[in-house]
Amino acid sequence: MAHMAQETETTSFSRWHALAGGCLFNIALGSYYAWSVFVKPLQTEFPEWTRLQTTSISSVNMVMLAVLYNVAGTLIGRFGARKIAIFGGLCYSSGMLLASFSHSLLTLYLTAGFLVGLGLGFGYLPPLYVGFKWYPEARGLVSGLAVGIFAAGSGIVGPLAGGLLGWKGLIYLIGWRQTFQVLAVIYFVFTMLGALWLNDPPSNFVAPKPKESGAAPKVSAVNLTTSQMTKLPSFWILWIAYMFGCFSGTMTVSQIKPFADQSFPAVAGVASVVAALAIPMGSAGSAVGRFLSGWMSDHLGRLLTVRAVLIAAFFAAPLMFHLKASAAMFFLMLFVVNYAYGTQLSVYTALAGDFYGPKFSAANYGILLLAWGAAGIAGPLVGGWVFDTYKTYQYAFYAAAAASAISLALLSMAKPPSAQQLREIGAA
Repeated sequence: MAHMAQETETTSFSRWHALAGGCLFNIALGSYYAWSVFVKPLQTEFPEWTRLQTTSISSVNMVMLAVLYNVAGTLIGRFGARKIAIFGGLCYSSGMLLASFSHSLLTLYLTAGFLVGLGLGFGYLPPLYVGFKWYPEARGLVSGLAVGIFAAGSGIVGPLAGGLLGWKGLIYLIGWRQTFQVLAVIYFVFTMLGALWLNDPPSNFVAPKPKESGAAPKVSAVNLTTSQMTKLPSFWILWIAYMFGCFSGTMTVSQIKPFADQSFPAVAGVASVVAALAIPMGSAGSAVGRFLSGWMSDHLGRLLTVRAVLIAAFFAAPLMFHLKASAAMFFLMLFVVNYAYGTQLSVYTALAGDFYGPKFSAANYGILLLAWGAAGIAGPLVGGWVFDTYKTYQYAFYAAAAASAISLALLSMAKPPSAQQLREIGAA
């Protein structure tokens, strides 16, 4: 009996141990969302660089993550999550280090864009992959925790680099180049420690059975391969809905610090507290949305959860611009927009397994994640172009609201594949 109790305790510790590794790893990787804090310092040193050019680093990062997630998915079974994570962490931290020596846009794009993006692409999957193996009975919770911590990284790095309250920030104290170098060391330590804890469960591991709930998502009993999934028209409806749904978030994330600086300018050389808190507030919204909505979707249903936040984002995006004179309303709308964004990144991860089966869910979500990558291109590009053209973000926020409405309309048609559809693709 004592032996059984000891075995239970060891198994319980191992499960949390794996999640802790994923959280530590994702704190480092998720800090790339704080890129907008570097936009103004870069344009100050290189005034010939436009807002579109400097903020588009975010697009490169997101596209690299979306595309290379699929590559990591094909390699993780062969090399294991730990090795893939170590490679991703090395690329990510070295990319930040080399970016500190940039004197041209090309060098900046190759380092902070391509190499950091390479680290993101290979690093994003291992925490989810390991977490789903240890917690197959709580996929929504696992994805919510993993991507929630991912979002929280920018809430730490934004104030660390840009300043908050009495802290002037590393950029002010030592410059953006040295700040990149300090962050590179921190990222290396966090990712290497996190990777060491990303181990698969033992072969005799048996997960607890999930609690029954009438509204809980039903996981498909049929495991569709990626080629089978992409033959379904309903999949492409989901894909396009995901792309439009994330546009509001990717646009806001890439432009929020410059927008906040414009809306709440510095006084006598002292940065506005509201502007300084913009990245942490957005990060908090995204993190809470990823975690809380991931848990909620396990009990209320995935699609209902996403539809609810899209309605909220539709109103919040334009209101964030029009009510920016009030710090309280600015923070509230910023939180809502990022909450909706974080929710989708969490819930769609679990939705891929629900609709198309858990066996190939990592590869299947990789194709779905390309929709987020498309939003990662469109959001920063539209936001940067609108500002360069009109010197205001007004129309960018209108576009964000329109994108949320399109996504909501498409999701009204989204549903799991029917028995007839499964027969047509040879899966039933």
